[in-house]
Amino acid sequence: MTPALQQAIRLLQLSSLDLQQEIRQALESNVMLESTADESETAEEVAAEVAAEGGDEIEGAAESSLDLAGNKEIPEEMPVDADWGDIYDSPAPSSSSSGADDDGLHDYLQANLHGSTSLREHLVWQASIAPFDALEAEIALHLVDAINDDGYLEDWDSLSKRLAEALGVPPQRIEQVLRQVQDFDPPGVGARDLTECLRLQLQQYPPKTPGLAEALRVLEAPMALLARREEAPLARATGLDAEAIRAALALIQSLQPHPGRPYQSHENEYVAPDVFVAKHQGSWRVALNPEHTPRLRINSYYQGMIKRADTSRDQLTMKQHLQEARYFINSLEARNETLLKVAQCIIEEQRAFLEYGEEAMRPLVLRDVAERLGVHESTVSRATANKYMLTPRGLYELKFFFSSHVQTTEGGTCSATAIQAMIKRLITQEDAAKPLSDSTLAEMLLKEGIQVARRTVAKYREALRIPPSHERRPVN
Repeated sequence: MTPALQQAIRLLQLSSLDLQQEIRQALESNVMLESTADESETAEEVAAEVAAEGGDEIEGAAESSLDLAGNKEIPEEMPVDADWGDIYDSPAPSSSSSGADDDGLHDYLQANLHGSTSLREHLVWQASIAPFDALEAEIALHLVDAINDDGYLEDWDSLSKRLAEALGVPPQRIEQVLRQVQDFDPPGVGARDLTECLRLQLQQYPPKTPGLAEALRVLEAPMALLARREEAPLARATGLDAEAIRAALALIQSLQPHPGRPYQSHENEYVAPDVFVAKHQGSWRVALNPEHTPRLRINSYYQGMIKRADTSRDQLTMKQHLQEARYFINSLEARNETLLKVAQCIIEEQRAFLEYGEEAMRPLVLRDVAERLGVHESTVSRATANKYMLTPRGLYELKFFFSSHVQTTEGGTCSATAIQAMIKRLITQEDAAKPLSDSTLAEMLLKEGIQVARRTVAKYREALRIPPSHERRPVN
């Protein structure tokens, strides 16, 4: 992958606050970049215009591709997340004048730790919309529970043996479900060791990626040689020349050895919408929040100072800044275009929800949006991660609009979110003296054309944090 593509992938998965910080760092470090914030509209202005004239109508969304560095397009399929945390140096913490100050800072940081979407929640959500049958779904949940915070599957040998005995299935069936879990986002999750983690990430690269075949061969060598980056022993072990070894090592270093790290607790973040949605003259309109994605441009004054024939040190630095600025601006535009297309597709599929509420929510999975837009499912997953949409019905995470389907008695499908809304409505309307049991709720849903088992009703009720019937009965 080119540096421009790696940057575009990284920006796509960032939350709005992380993106703003990334933009600030780019503006501070690159003299060629400048913001047009003073000339841009505010979020309040855009939100008002979406309901009036602004925004893009769902019908006829323009298809376009962005040009990077003049001739290289960003492909729609983005195969793997790039973690640059080990490449870019983080700013060193400032020294404190006293131990009391350190204690105060520690208390403040601890007080602001928040429980954002954890790795387990992210994996359980993907398992819920994966094409598993009942047994495979149960196996997948057991495997997800065994994945630690770094994204690795712990104690695989005893776990597979224990599951095979408890569920009465051959170990090959469990291994098959594991392969499907290992296809979940983030890439490399569910690996049993570091070598497998890196290999899973490499397998998501396009086959023609430079250095890919060599990197896979290097992973077959002893991990100790790879850890020490010993080119000569690696060359002897793999039969590759020194140049191929260096290309393989560069590709491997771009991978994330701890795929679960981005989902671990960090400082509190305030939720703000990335996308605005409103209805105007009978059609739903979508627009991005400009405060999260300020417009950037090349500084014309510094660009005019570049002399093509000059190869002095200052000129080379300015030329490098210009190239990096172009990459960054195009990556931002690619991120905005992808996010807007995904949001438009979601709203088109979930118009009934906007009109009538949660009970009208349609089944929707990542594959549906990916096939419609002609991109990879991982691209849709990154575009919806930690992104929020402000609608007339409230503020929702984009992942809220995805849910698995349940067959209806008439041969159609109903989303799990809609069924949960029905259960909530039935319990709200119940006689407080005679609360509805899960079996009764299942029978009432059947009358409305939704055929679900009592255990499924109990699962949905628990997801809504509603206690069972015997706990809802008032105490005399």
